[in-house]
Amino acid sequence: MELEQGSSKNGAMQVEQVLFMNGGEGDNSYAKNSAPPREAILKAKPLLHESLFDLYSNGFPDCIRFTDMGCSSGPNAFLPTWQAIEALDTICSRLKHKPPILHAFLNDLPGNDFNTLSKSLPSFYERLKTEKRNDDFGSCFIGVAPGSLYGRLFPPRFLNLVYSSFCLNWLSQVPKELVSECGIPLLNKRDVCVVKTCSPSNVHKAYLDQFESDFTSFLNFRWEELKIGGRMILNFIGNDKHHTGVFELMGMVLNDMVYEGLIEESKLESFNYPIYYPCVEEVRQVIEREGSFNIHQLETSHISWSVGYENDDKGLEFNKHARAKNVANNIRAVSESLLANHFGSAIMDDLFHRFTIKISAHLEMGLGAHTVLFIYLIKK
Repeated sequence: MELEQGSSKNGAMQVEQVLFMNGGEGDNSYAKNSAPPREAILKAKPLLHESLFDLYSNGFPDCIRFTDMGCSSGPNAFLPTWQAIEALDTICSRLKHKPPILHAFLNDLPGNDFNTLSKSLPSFYERLKTEKRNDDFGSCFIGVAPGSLYGRLFPPRFLNLVYSSFCLNWLSQVPKELVSECGIPLLNKRDVCVVKTCSPSNVHKAYLDQFESDFTSFLNFRWEELKIGGRMILNFIGNDKHHTGVFELMGMVLNDMVYEGLIEESKLESFNYPIYYPCVEEVRQVIEREGSFNIHQLETSHISWSVGYENDDKGLEFNKHARAKNVANNIRAVSESLLANHFGSAIMDDLFHRFTIKISAHLEMGLGAHTVLFIYLIKK
């Protein structure tokens, strides 16, 4: 099944069906290759703690309903929920209150590895009992809620807190202006995303329009699902105008493979990543125009592409390659489903070997960092 990027309706459906992080616990899995998202979750911890303090101290609710949108699988999937438990434990200890029930919902697209996620629940609960020494830490219940975060997922005024990390860059569909309904490329030929140095203005506008539409839908639906005064903690990758993005490097590798006859030119011309990195002002404008939330905080930070990689004693050249391979594996874990669906799985090993070499050269120049937006919103 090819990723049909032409019509708005089919494009949205196809992206939802084929976009998922690599499941399981193998070498190419998201579970083993997700250090940058983990770092973003750790950096967002103070905002999560602040939002829970604000929520709990305003009325001392018996139950807090929390959702992590775009949880994926692996150890990161439970990290925000664990942070929420720790925050409530600290807050309630300080206020001398019994912790409330935490009802957490883990959300991602239907293709997510929810089987591995569910199998991890018993060990999570066991850790909770062991570390908190409390068999009923206000009781913590965890469920799953498959579906697109650009659609309705919960009843009206149901949630207290929405959390999402490293997800809102992914669009519901490839912008319809890029490829015709017949699959004929109209714009962005030979590029796979917005390229900072050479993308035409109409390509940037097509991606920005799709991001604005999707992010507005996200805000609309979350406003319906959140209680009055509900909070949202969001983080996702933003636009760094001064450095080449990681998916731009992937475009270079794919072009090399076209020149060598390993990929058909028409295949590359009809492929576009459904991803966009907005700048701070683009995000701010969407939030203010949509009008349902007050911006409590909007700031940026930087996360290295190779965060979490540790050198060993095998020598400089080995470590340079290993560091680049670590970055390439992170990208493989999040985007192989799209690439294999369009280009076929047979070329994946060669593609990511070449990608590793490209990244190594980039890292040697002292480059390679994500600009990440951290946002705290309050429902009006």
